[in-house]
Amino acid sequence: MAAHFDRRLRKAAVTTTVAAVAVAALSASQAPDVTADGNGRQTTADNAPTSDTPPEESATGNSRYYTDLPPLNSPSPAPTTGTPASRGSSEAGIPATVLDAYKKAESELRRAKPGCNLPWQLLAAIGKVESGQARGGRVDADGTTIGRIIGPQLDGNGFALIQDTDNGVYDGNSRYDNAVGPMQFIPSTWAWAGRDGNGDGKADPNNVYDAALAAGHYLCRYSWDLADQADLKRAILSYNNSQDYLHTVLSWLEYYRKGTHEIPDGTGSLPVGRSDDATTGTGTGSRGRGTGASSRPQTPGTATPSPDPSPSKPPASGRPTDPDPGGPSTSPSTPPTDPAPPTETPTPTDTVHHLENAGATGFSAIAGDTFAEKISTRAETKAGEAVGKVRVRFTVLGDTDATFTGGEKVAAVTTDASGVAVAPALVAGEQTGGFTVRATVIGRTVPGLDYKATVTERVADALTRTTETELTCTPGGEFADPIEVKATLKGVVADQVAVTATLIKSEDDPAENDKGPYFKDADGTAVRTLTGRKTDAKGLLELPKLYADDAEGTYILRLTTPGGAALDITLKVAKAADPTPDPSTGPSTTPSTEPSTGPEA
Repeated sequence: MAAHFDRRLRKAAVTTTVAAVAVAALSASQAPDVTADGNGRQTTADNAPTSDTPPEESATGNSRYYTDLPPLNSPSPAPTTGTPASRGSSEAGIPATVLDAYKKAESELRRAKPGCNLPWQLLAAIGKVESGQARGGRVDADGTTIGRIIGPQLDGNGFALIQDTDNGVYDGNSRYDNAVGPMQFIPSTWAWAGRDGNGDGKADPNNVYDAALAAGHYLCRYSWDLADQADLKRAILSYNNSQDYLHTVLSWLEYYRKGTHEIPDGTGSLPVGRSDDATTGTGTGSRGRGTGASSRPQTPGTATPSPDPSPSKPPASGRPTDPDPGGPSTSPSTPPTDPAPPTETPTPTDTVHHLENAGATGFSAIAGDTFAEKISTRAETKAGEAVGKVRVRFTVLGDTDATFTGGEKVAAVTTDASGVAVAPALVAGEQTGGFTVRATVIGRTVPGLDYKATVTERVADALTRTTETELTCTPGGEFADPIEVKATLKGVVADQVAVTATLIKSEDDPAENDKGPYFKDADGTAVRTLTGRKTDAKGLLELPKLYADDAEGTYILRLTTPGGAALDITLKVAKAADPTPDPSTGPSTTPSTEPSTGPEA
């Protein structure tokens, strides 16, 4: 259909006008809240939703997207009936792996954030608009795209200006950021929004499972309920801040809700029009269906300016129209002075000059625990006065799995009457080390305020053996009894505590021994220090089997944990004792009662 309209656009002016009106009608018929004016231009209601998400924190950096609208005919019949060949347009088909990723992401979000009510069809709509469903489903068995999908560099030339944030790791560009992957995340957003959707231990924006789950969490932040139309629109606009983008996504959402079906990977149809294509007469500005002509891309969310209108024909009398019915002026008139624009009352956000820390300064928690202190920020004017009713965004930055309560790395909070916004509680993950939480004012460019936080290892203050069995072994043999210990902290079970086990030379010399008992690694090589072992949910840890070399003696196995717990276990290597003779089989020591056979005295 896009090619059909493009051919029409190259015809005469009358035909172009008809085509423009037709496209506008098509758009209006499928995009909620869209209308068309008499010239075929799309218009939106005065109360159209907007987004205050800056480009560098949006999912895509407001990068380009596909503008093709769904077919007029809905998928028919429903996906559970009919043969695959009869299930409507090929546009309704979604590649199998891509569809599976969307549905798994929906299932995970239903579990993690049931109040969000994320429909997988929304992910499908965004995936269609962002990458044509991963370029028609060109993904491998694990869901990773065959070749990277890279958007234009965000260098400010028709797009947002976002300097490189990932050293080119994801987008191959070490100067500017580019949107990456099937859901077109920019690296700066992926840094906090990325998720591992396929369980391979890493978050990859080029993997459709990871990208779909990340998109789901991104759309469900701020406690949005996507069953509410207003929240749904806010979420979509935060992904890419353009009214035309909103209406295009909503159109595909409604189309997929009416039915779709699975098709083989790599066979999906590819959209044609891009939001940065040149357009003429389509009535959609820079967001319309492209004609294929090359053009400098337009800033997302703006329309291509129309040429100056042609001069009007003079009146039939040939005389200029008299602007003043009371009589023309014969003297040069002084150009009227434009009235001064009305002075607008600044909003609270407009008055914010800076952010100040309003609470604790040091934030630390043990892995898996909730931070005891919450981060709080005060918005102030230049004079230091508090500003209430200002939205402050808190973002977790850095290489960490710490999140706010609920699993999010972004939270928006409104300042109270004293100008203070308190972030949700931070929850430490299992990854130790430092990270940053940055507070910024939503809707105003002022320097952010950074808070440093640290996650430390889980600790224990006591280690005990669960049995008292003596541990012995013969030279060259193996210890029959396993060693199991229990870790506690202040008498309470200490789970997930790292335990280091070292066979030391003596109580006074903690250096690793070079003889005596040993563990084996995966290759069967002798090792006398074990690391990376952690206690289970009950605080228990069973060590691997111990072996002995040919050196006899008494040895010490020392166990230690973060927090100061230590336990020394004695190991003995000795030859087996000689068995005690059985008295019944040994020489008799009882005096004989036999009569003497010697000569009589």
